Amino acid sequence: MTSQNIYILAIESSCDDTAAAVMLNGKILSNIVASQKIHEEYGGVVPELASRAHQQNIVPVVDQALKKAGVLKSQLSAIAFTRGPGLMGSLLVGTSFAKSLAFGLDIPLIDVNHMQAHILAHFIEEEHFKKPPFPFLAMTISGGHTQIVNVDSYFDMTVIGETIDDAVGEAFDKSGKLLGLGYPAGPEIDKRAKLGNPKAFTFTKPKVEGLNFSFSGFKTAVLYFIQKQVKENPAFIEDNLNDICASIQYTIIGILIDKLKLATKQTGIKHIAIGGGVSANSGIRQALKDGEQKFGWTTYVPKFEYTTDNAAMIAIVGYLKFLEGDYAAQDVMASSRLKI
Repeated sequence: MTSQNIYILAIESSCDDTAAAVMLNGKILSNIVASQKIHEEYGGVVPELASRAHQQNIVPVVDQALKKAGVLKSQLSAIAFTRGPGLMGSLLVGTSFAKSLAFGLDIPLIDVNHMQAHILAHFIEEEHFKKPPFPFLAMTISGGHTQIVNVDSYFDMTVIGETIDDAVGEAFDKSGKLLGLGYPAGPEIDKRAKLGNPKAFTFTKPKVEGLNFSFSGFKTAVLYFIQKQVKENPAFIEDNLNDICASIQYTIIGILIDKLKLATKQTGIKHIAIGGGVSANSGIRQALKDGEQKFGWTTYVPKFEYTTDNAAMIAIVGYLKFLEGDYAAQDVMASSRLKI
């Protein structure tokens, strides 16, 4: 693409992870993430605590990313940062830091849409990982988002289905809370689901028109089911934990796969890429693999470390925008509800 070496420093601070990465011409040199453990005792992210932790973490994380990459600030070509969507307080920390650094170094500033970044993480140069060809369908599934996106080119994306209430990650976490599991509950449910019978208990799938999703009714169904069973047998959760987790996960995966089947039918596109924190779930990855056999899909799953919130995915968008000369002005503002 270019003979010149392009070094991008990327900063991600949309929720409760402070992350920084350094990229050289599409390849990641470092990808550092500082997670905030403080939210575990609250069973969810506390925005005020998150922004305070970002303020403490951002300088050491950026410093570590540069050192690990072996890159000096003077070598940087541009600073990329998450503009949104996310928690406003958290976004402001990353935005103001990125603006100050770019201004101080007199290099371009590049704003990045967090949701586009989850999708474009597939284009980070990685051995043994194939990149989806355009057009493809992207399913972005995380604690805050559930979307199906028709991707025609790097920056030509159309959301064709999304959740009308809660995100899939929230369905995992709230179900886990009812079962007494820690936060976030998704990984624990995934682990236990492997040991249980996915058809032990039946939960009805929400009826939602078209390609949109709804998970609030599912969460309520799980709540009533648990309450009823525990009333009859106080040890019900303890006795059946693996089966309950397997059944919850089986139902959620069924909802996602049903919508993907409909999306491929409506668009005629059979290349499917997933992204977002919930795409780390082994059951979802397996269901997509099975879809290759059953429905003739070609599926693309990013490297594990690029699924949850990270700065490598911000770096690749920054790099692609840098090549197009698409820079942000110094008065760019963070936006908690930024759309694709």
